[in-house]
Amino acid sequence: MTTATARISRPGRNAAKPSRDAESRERALAWARRAPLLPALVFLILVTQLPFVVTLIISFLNWNSLSPDKTAFAGLENYATVLTDPDLRQAIFTTILLTVSVVLISLLIGLGLALLLDKKFIGRGLARTLLIAPFLVVPVAAALIWKHALLNPTYGLINGVLTWIWSLFGSPTAPQLDLLSQAPMMAVILSLVWQWTPFMMLILLAGLQSRPMDTVEAAQMDGATPWAIFRHLTLPHLRQYLELGGLLGAIYIVQNFDAVFTLTAGGLGTANLPYAIYQTFYFANEYGLASAAGVVVVVGTIIVATFALRTVFSLFKKEAAR
Repeated sequence: MTTATARISRPGRNAAKPSRDAESRERALAWARRAPLLPALVFLILVTQLPFVVTLIISFLNWNSLSPDKTAFAGLENYATVLTDPDLRQAIFTTILLTVSVVLISLLIGLGLALLLDKKFIGRGLARTLLIAPFLVVPVAAALIWKHALLNPTYGLINGVLTWIWSLFGSPTAPQLDLLSQAPMMAVILSLVWQWTPFMMLILLAGLQSRPMDTVEAAQMDGATPWAIFRHLTLPHLRQYLELGGLLGAIYIVQNFDAVFTLTAGGLGTANLPYAIYQTFYFANEYGLASAAGVVVVVGTIIVATFALRTVFSLFKKEAAR
C-alpha cells in the first residue's frame, strides 16, 4: 500500500515542477520585455517625479533665502497663504479667467474653421497648412510677434491697417489702439487664442471626419436643413471631441507663462498663478510659498488631466465598438 501510494503521488509532484518552471519563465520573459523601458522610466522619474517630491517637501517649510537661519517647518501655512493672500488669490482668479476665455473662444473659432475645412474646395490643403501654422510657432516667438509686429502702437500691423482704412475716407488721423496698456488682458487672450485655435480645429476636424455619413445623407434625403443636421447630428457627435479639446487646452493654458511674461510682464492685472510663482520665487525669495503655489497648480492640472484621460478612453472605446 505504501509503495503504491508513493508511485501515485510522484506524478503529482513532478507535475508541479513544470508549472513552477513555466511561471518562472513567464516572469523572466515579462522582465525581459520591460527591461528596455527601464532607462526611460528611470529618466522620467529623475526629471519629473523627483523634483516634484522635493518641491512638495519645500512647500511645508518656511524658507526665505534672505533669512536662511530662520528656515523651519511651516505645516500647511504656505497653502493657507496661497488661498488667502490677496495677490495670490487674484492670480488664481486671473488664471481661471484666462483659461476659460481662451478655451471657449478657441473652441468656437476652431469649430467654425473645422466645419469650413470639412468641405471640399480648391486650395483646401494649403488653407489647412496655413491655419495650422500658428500652433507650430514657439510660444515666446508667438508672444513677440503679437507684442511688436501686431500690437505695437507705433508700427504695429493693427494700427497700420486702421491708418490705411481711415486714409481711404480722407481722414488725416486714425484712432491708435494700444491694447498692451489699455486692455492688457485682452492682448494676452488674443495671443493665446491665435496660437491655440489650430489645436482645437485639428481635434474637431478629426471628429467631423469620423462621423457616420450615412446618417447625414439620410437626413438630407428627408429634407433636413443644414442647421438641423448640425444641431441634432453633428454637434452631439462632436460633444466628446469638444470636451477633449477643452480639457487638453485647459491643461496647457493653466500653466502658461510665456505670453504673460513677454506681453505684459504680469502688470496691469494680468499676472496668472505661474507668473506669481515666478515673482514669489525670484523676487520675494520665498521658496516655501512659491513651492506651495506650484503644488496647487500641479494638483489643478492633474484634476483636469484626469477628466481628459477619461474622455480619451471613452473615445477609444467608442471607436473600438464600431
